[in-house]
Amino acid sequence: MTAPDAAAGPEFAHLFAALPVAVLVIDPAGCVAHANAECETLLNLSERAMVGQPVESILQSPRDDNGRDSHGFAAFDTEIDTARGGRMRVDFIEGLVADHPGWRTITLHHAAASRRMGHSADRASAARAAVGAAAMLAHEIKNPLSGIRGAAQLLATGGEGADELTTLITTEVDRIAALIDRMQDFTDTRPLNPAPENIYPLLDHARRVALAGFARDVTIEERFDPSLPPALVDRDALLQVILNLLKNASEAMVQQADARITLATAYRHGMAVSAAPGRPRQPLPIEICVIDNGPGAPPDIAEHLFDPFISGKPEGQGLGLALVDKLVRDMGGIIQYAREGMPEATVFRILLPRGS
Repeated sequence: MTAPDAAAGPEFAHLFAALPVAVLVIDPAGCVAHANAECETLLNLSERAMVGQPVESILQSPRDDNGRDSHGFAAFDTEIDTARGGRMRVDFIEGLVADHPGWRTITLHHAAASRRMGHSADRASAARAAVGAAAMLAHEIKNPLSGIRGAAQLLATGGEGADELTTLITTEVDRIAALIDRMQDFTDTRPLNPAPENIYPLLDHARRVALAGFARDVTIEERFDPSLPPALVDRDALLQVILNLLKNASEAMVQQADARITLATAYRHGMAVSAAPGRPRQPLPIEICVIDNGPGAPPDIAEHLFDPFISGKPEGQGLGLALVDKLVRDMGGIIQYAREGMPEATVFRILLPRGS
C-alpha cells in the first residue's frame, strides 16, 4: 500500500508542512512515514532522521496498548519521553487515517503555558481572581448600599412614600444576599452523588426550559449519537451546567438574527484525560457539546474563562462558568472551550465518565 499522500499531489506536502501543530504520520508497520516542520522543531529531530524508524524510538506514547486497537486516542496534559532523552508535557492525540487501514496520525500540542508553570500560574490565577472579586464586589454592593442609605435617610425625615422606600430597601438587600449566595456555591464542599444516567431526558428538559424562556428567539438543534451509553453524572448538577451554557450562548447572540445553538453528543473511544496536573488519566468517553454561532469570548480572556470573576460581559460577574467548571470536575469530568469549524463556531465541550 502506498502512503496516504500518494494521490494528493504536491499540494499535500505544502499543506502538511504548513500545519501549525506537530504531526507524525505512522504507517501500518508502526514506523514514521512523515513528520512536518512543527514536529521537527518540537522533537528536535529532522524528518529524514525519523522516517522509517519505529515510532516508539522517537517518542514514548502514553497509550497503554501501543495503538493495537482500532480506535483513536487522546491524552491531555501528559508527559512523554523523546528520542533525545528529554521529557515534555503535551496534549497527545492519535487518530486513524480515513480509507487507509492501519495508518495513523499523532498530533502533539504543547500543554498550555499556565499548566506548565505550576505554582506560578496558580498564584497568577489567584491574583486575577482576587482583583476580579474586589472589582465585582465594589460594583455590585456599592450601588445597592448607596440606594439603601438614601432610602433610610428619607425614612428618617418622616417623608411620604414610606412603603415604596421600604420595598426598595428590601429589594436591594435581597440582591446583595443573592450575590453572596452565588459566591457561597464555591465553598460548598458536599460531594455530589453521580450515578449512571441516560442524559437525553436531561438535555431535552434543558432545551425546553431554554426555549420557553431566555432562548425563545434562538433555534436549538440536536445532533445526538443514538447509541450513547449512560453517563456517570449528578442529575441536578448536569442540568444546571447545561442550562448555564445555553443561557450564555443565547446572551452571546442577542443581536444576531440567525442565532443558532446545537446540542451534540458523541462517544469518544480511547479518550483519556487528566483532570489536573499530576493526577492519573481517566477514561472520559461521553462528550456533550453546546455549540453556538456567536462571536466567542474576547481573545484576551479566552484562556481564563473558567476562572472566578473573569467575564466577557459588560455587567458580568464571572461566576457562571467558574461554577460550571466546578460542577463538571465534581462529577469527575472536564469542560473545554474552543473556536472550531468552518465557519467558526463557539464550542463548550464536556467530557464525562461512562456510567456502565
